[in-house]
Amino acid sequence: MPTVLVTGGAGYLGSHVCLALSEAGFTPVTFDDLSNGHREHVQWGPLELGDIGDAARLDDVFARYQPVAVLHFAARIEVSESTRDPGPFYKTNVAGTITLIEAARRAGVNALVFSSTCATFGDPGTLPMGESHPQAPLNPYGRSKLMIEQALADYDRYTGFKSTVLRYFNAAGADSEGRIGEWHEPETHAIPLAFEVALGKRRRFTIFGDDYDTRDGTALRDYVHVQDLADGHLAALRRLLAGGASTTFNLGTGAGTTVRELIEGVERVIGRALPTEIAPRRDGDSPILIADSAKARAELGWTARRDLDAILSSAWNWHRSLAERDLVS
Repeated sequence: MPTVLVTGGAGYLGSHVCLALSEAGFTPVTFDDLSNGHREHVQWGPLELGDIGDAARLDDVFARYQPVAVLHFAARIEVSESTRDPGPFYKTNVAGTITLIEAARRAGVNALVFSSTCATFGDPGTLPMGESHPQAPLNPYGRSKLMIEQALADYDRYTGFKSTVLRYFNAAGADSEGRIGEWHEPETHAIPLAFEVALGKRRRFTIFGDDYDTRDGTALRDYVHVQDLADGHLAALRRLLAGGASTTFNLGTGAGTTVRELIEGVERVIGRALPTEIAPRRDGDSPILIADSAKARAELGWTARRDLDAILSSAWNWHRSLAERDLVS
């Protein structure tokens, strides 16, 4: 079976992509320092411990496994943290990624799928947001990802190094069979935080800002099931391996959910009211982010197939299983 190097493969999205790769006949090799990922989530191929900033370690892994491509997820991702301490974001997300690209080129690997983000856009000028929407990130996290998008365009133009940039919106949900799911320590993402309240781990769910120009005053996001995103990465990989040109795709549903609507969905799943509180807006948050994924539908044959209820039901099952595991241990 062809081998694919998956940086950050022990993390949330990376592990779901490893599962999809395995089911599609690839052998995913996870390269991860486990700073945000979990060894337990590496179930479909070998784990190689390492930092993407370590060129010698990367050279060794490329030489031993000879992957046909790289899927790159390893990154610092927390927006609020990036506004407090931007340095590590530029070190990992920018410098580390350049080190990875150079290692791939030394190994003769000429296909990379890059995990980017809608945070490269900033405030929406038009909705939904297509690939050509102006990019003006509101935070260092988004700027670090945009820098690599620009670097990859230069690598393609001047060296022929091929890549596909996938800008996805809010990854959510969990594996439908409950094998893996969203697991951050500490947790900062909306859906897991809501379920932590439901499980009694937190007193209430915080709504950051209720004065946005949206239908109910709370921020609006495009939630995409993590398994749909994994399918998108698999489609992008196959396109690159078939000789496809470097390009960018947005992956989203095209439907937005406000924070209040998200809470209502959580309440439907758990069968009771969720305690909430209002807090000021967070620095770096955009009011609305909704994807236009027409290009992905046309060129990748990809569309998000799972709705918000499927996202929340799978996430609830996963977080209950985590809580039960904590009780046993």
